[in-house]
Amino acid sequence: MSEAIKEQLEELDLEEENEITIYDADAEDAAEEFARLAAEAEKERAQSIEEDNEDAPKVRSMAEMMAIVEALIFVSEEPITVKILADVLNEDKAWVQTAVESLSEEFNSRESGLQLREIAGGWQITTRPEYHDFVRAYLKSRPSAKLSLPALETLAVIAYKQPVTVPEILEIRGVQSSSAIKTLLDKRLIVAKGRKETVGRPMMYGTSKDFLMQFGLKDLSELPNVEDFEDLAGTVA
Repeated sequence: MSEAIKEQLEELDLEEENEITIYDADAEDAAEEFARLAAEAEKERAQSIEEDNEDAPKVRSMAEMMAIVEALIFVSEEPITVKILADVLNEDKAWVQTAVESLSEEFNSRESGLQLREIAGGWQITTRPEYHDFVRAYLKSRPSAKLSLPALETLAVIAYKQPVTVPEILEIRGVQSSSAIKTLLDKRLIVAKGRKETVGRPMMYGTSKDFLMQFGLKDLSELPNVEDFEDLAGTVA
């Protein structure tokens, strides 16, 4: 190897030994800060997606909706409205109405002693009319504070002649009905319906929502004939 080449190689080795690497501290800090911020942003985005999924309404099938509605109607002590069902389920009222109607159709097609009926503005599970004689016989066998005959007669007059005043009830029955009126008010079977614009402005009375519930009526148009009504009313405690 020539001396000239040796000298060139020695110079190159010397330059490598003396080479100093210079780091840009500010650039390195900026890169670390950028990586940290990116990681935090990704974490927040993941949390936001998770929260959105939790807040989003759960999609229920019609079968599941009908099952839930049936359970709620069953445990309710009085007819439950579609609005209440929709509020409890956090579902659209029209969707719940569809579920209730589908449940009613399916429920009432069963060969059972129960039926799902619309009563007093809500929905309730009741016994079928064809089995009322058996239900009535059972209820009559239980000791209870049934309506007295005067209260029963007064209730019948109010049910079929409402709104009616005490003097009008007296004219029909031929006897005073003050005590019977008080009993019916206490049992919440009747309510005041305002005053009649006549001499003395007597109070008028009519049947209540509780009356519809007690007798399983959707509205007053479903009132039975007087004989059947008196038979049913005899079991009301």
